[in-house]
Amino acid sequence: MPRLTVGLTGGIASGKSLIADYFMELGVPVLDADQVARDVVAPGAPALLEIARTFGRQYLAPDGQLDRRKMRERVFTEPEARKTLEDITHPHIRKRMTQWRDAQASAYCILSVAILVESGMRELVDRVLVVDVAPETQLARLQDRDRINEDLAQRMLQAQASRRERLAAAHDVIANTGSMAAAKAAVEELHAYYLSIARTGEIYARGLSLPRTVI
Repeated sequence: MPRLTVGLTGGIASGKSLIADYFMELGVPVLDADQVARDVVAPGAPALLEIARTFGRQYLAPDGQLDRRKMRERVFTEPEARKTLEDITHPHIRKRMTQWRDAQASAYCILSVAILVESGMRELVDRVLVVDVAPETQLARLQDRDRINEDLAQRMLQAQASRRERLAAAHDVIANTGSMAAAKAAVEELHAYYLSIARTGEIYARGLSLPRTVI
């Protein structure tokens, strides 16, 4: 098990995946909760069978996969449906992430979770690293990336923790507002810092440390 587990999070379309890629280039083990979420609803998986029973088989594509677009449109317009889906999938996601984390032998590892703050998975990590951008930047990126209208994009943003809530939970922050080179430099600085506290055992003690902002 690693000496330190960092929770990487950020609002949707904040550039979290780019930051995760930079850590992986440095040899840091990173597990993406989005990939785990896809794995737990693979055809035949218990979570997908429960989704089909709960929401109906119309949310399955002809090939047996989850129809993600249809499900996304449902859960981001109906909060109760979103909660029901999360109640089905989150225990499976948490279990897989915990097993992966506990199998790591590196100085530190990263759990990349977009909804780390609001999902209750914060307890799985020692430090929280937030990738931060302005909400208007998220909105523009999300619409462009997913080819969706502004109404749905706004609903998706509102379903996550607010920018203020994420920053309040952060021990470290990367303000992803500059160049890719600047973001990479921030990752390299944090990598050295995480290696240092992992080696010395100075892992964050709750209530005894202030956020460390990297811009």
